[in-house]
Amino acid sequence: MRALKYAILGLLNRRPMTGYELSKEFNFELAEFWYANHSQIYPELKKLHTEGLVTYDVEISGDILETKRYTITEQGQKDFMQWLHKDEKLQRTPKNPFRLRMYFSNYLDTETRVQMLENQKMQHVKRLNALKKTCEQYPETPPKDSDRFGDFLVLRGAITREEQVLAWLDECIGYCKE
Repeated sequence: MRALKYAILGLLNRRPMTGYELSKEFNFELAEFWYANHSQIYPELKKLHTEGLVTYDVEISGDILETKRYTITEQGQKDFMQWLHKDEKLQRTPKNPFRLRMYFSNYLDTETRVQMLENQKMQHVKRLNALKKTCEQYPETPPKDSDRFGDFLVLRGAITREEQVLAWLDECIGYCKE
């Protein structure tokens, strides 16, 4: 399964976009759960066009700068909706270098181990604070049929994840200091 395909189709299902605008969405809206580089987005757009799932119009800005604005086709919407209705099996746990270090941390002295845990804690506190700041745009739950509802759900999940990671880090620090 090409998950990037469906991320792009989903974004284009909301509104037509350029490759640059899609890239910005990956760096902002989807950043807490999905990422894609320019080098991944543009080849995928080419595949989607070849498959008839997107079309594009060439826009001229200035004297010579050409930009392609992509639009999802009816077939692209159908493909996206079929994918959206599928139930997803649990994925393997993503690789996490810090947790791998903690797995082997018995080779470290206690002070170094606690310092590593505290440094991770500071990073996660910073991320949690940024997520909570982003969540301020939702003083109440958005309508369930709006584009914002899915963002709200994922944002709440990201906040919960960071709170749980912080609880785990505090627990680990406590174990190290016993």
